[in-house]
Amino acid sequence: MSLKKIDTKALDDILEKMISTVDNSKSEIFQIGEQCRQDFDSITSELKEIKIMVGKVIEEGDELEVKTRYSRRRLSEVSLNFRDYTEEQVRNAYEVAHNLQMKLSMNRELEKNLRKRRDELERRLINLQETIERADHLVSQTSVVLNYLTRDLKQIGSALEDAKERQDFGLKVIEAQEEERKRLSREIHDGPAQMLANMLIRSDLIEKIYRERGAQEAINEVSDLKRMVRSSLYEVRRIIYDLRPMALDDLGLVPTLRKYLARTEEYNNGAPHIQFFNFGEEVRLHSNYEVALFRLVQESVQNALKHAECSVIQVKLEMQKERIVVIIKDNGKGFDVRAKKEGSFGIVGMKERIELLNGNITIDSKQGLGTIVTIQVPIED
Repeated sequence: MSLKKIDTKALDDILEKMISTVDNSKSEIFQIGEQCRQDFDSITSELKEIKIMVGKVIEEGDELEVKTRYSRRRLSEVSLNFRDYTEEQVRNAYEVAHNLQMKLSMNRELEKNLRKRRDELERRLINLQETIERADHLVSQTSVVLNYLTRDLKQIGSALEDAKERQDFGLKVIEAQEEERKRLSREIHDGPAQMLANMLIRSDLIEKIYRERGAQEAINEVSDLKRMVRSSLYEVRRIIYDLRPMALDDLGLVPTLRKYLARTEEYNNGAPHIQFFNFGEEVRLHSNYEVALFRLVQESVQNALKHAECSVIQVKLEMQKERIVVIIKDNGKGFDVRAKKEGSFGIVGMKERIELLNGNITIDSKQGLGTIVTIQVPIED
């Protein structure tokens, strides 16, 4: 069909309706996901209380069972030798045994109901988690479609000649953007958002603890709450810094690395100690080089902080005439570089990033002898 025969106005109208429908669907799916998250947090809090109650009921049941066995033996003794006891003593032994047996029965019934409620809440949490994951996946997919409709097909009349080329390119870009948004969303939800929710729950419990357990227990809870606040603040700053440090554009690679490593050591209270050595001139590089090298050093240092259990991390950078050499070394526990850890893509991502710069990366590590990461990147005019 010739392009002249296509009614672009009708196509634009159809496109507007499609965009409206997809956008409404995305909003509804998002609301479902948010409601499920609120229910998840509420049920998690209730489940915690139920587990505490189950423990208390079991403890009370054990005490009642001991007392019941003793009362039965006492009643049996009184029954066998009833002539040696008064009528009041016999009646009292029977009433004590009967009351304890009733309390034990009620305790066992309460324990049964609490266990049933606990199991039900755990099943609901599993179902909610699955629903949340499906909702996130659907939101991501509808975002891809919506962005494609609003960006790549908005002017569909003028885009028909190179539609296939634009489609392939646009989808790749959008998918990359959505994956990054999804990653940030998960980091914020699993990190600061979850910590803030826990802080709200803990703050509600402090007054109750003060009344029931005293001031010292409440002070301990406040201390824990302050640690959670500091941890949440660190996570927020880390996520912001991970997006892109502004100093990289303003000052360049070396000052930004020096500042980043000093701040990282400060956030970790000086453990491990992080040393930075720069050899050669502090010259500015192309933005692609500076961003890539910064991310490679950042990933290596974070891996050492998370997994190495080391006391010292050294970062050495040397700008030579034709290449840049960076060495990241720690004195931690090391690992088997040949073993592949399921679900871990950090090293794979580092290798892909270094390939874009036509450089190479080597990782030397042995159990108990630390790890050395060596990065070499040629400088092209």
